[in-house]
Amino acid sequence: MIDRVKMAAKAAKFGLYLTEEQLQNLDSYANLLVDWNTRMNLTGITDSKGIMTRHFEDSMTMLHAVSIAPNAKVIDVGTGAGFPGMVLKIVRPDIQLTLLDSLNKRILFLNEVAEALHFEVETLHLRAEDGSRKSEYREQFDIACARAVANLRELSEYCLPYVKIGGQFVSMKGPEIQDEVDSARPGIGTLGGKIKKVEELTLSDGSGRSIIVIEKKKATPPRFPRAAGKITKKPL
Repeated sequence: MIDRVKMAAKAAKFGLYLTEEQLQNLDSYANLLVDWNTRMNLTGITDSKGIMTRHFEDSMTMLHAVSIAPNAKVIDVGTGAGFPGMVLKIVRPDIQLTLLDSLNKRILFLNEVAEALHFEVETLHLRAEDGSRKSEYREQFDIACARAVANLRELSEYCLPYVKIGGQFVSMKGPEIQDEVDSARPGIGTLGGKIKKVEELTLSDGSGRSIIVIEKKKATPPRFPRAAGKITKKPL
């Protein structure tokens, strides 16, 4: 399915040198994605070049921008078809990965991927605002990440409650997001976070990406996250 030489080169651009086993895992993942996508809508990108660049390479940019400690606990909030979380696990099999999504069909797909790759991965069929109210998940993760189109003001309220003090929330975005970042700063502070850096990257197809890294400085107040409707209508 994927061109392993090209995939290895894409990863190497970001300082990631993949083994044959990792390339095989990416290939298996791509094949499962395409197969399942014939039965349910997981992604609009199903060609080999698109999967390698817009899903796999894009997911790997996070590992270029963020230093993840060995055996770190990572939660991918609103993971969809597993991006970036499952790709992170392939490249960094030591991480303790949790994949959260509100649609059970996606969770079923991710369970099959994890089984095929012989990975121990926790999958959660939950809404993001519900999961972080559970004591076993609230402020329990070294890193929460999200590759989502939602505004950073909203994403921060969904994701920062999962992050332990001293941990990080990593938001993966497109280019030209400075205004969005600036408008999100006050709300991020209310949630206990502080923007550490915004790193801009370019994929091999020329498309721009931004990685926003937010440090968790203090506990998120118990009243957050609010109900989804309030987060959308009155973002912090």
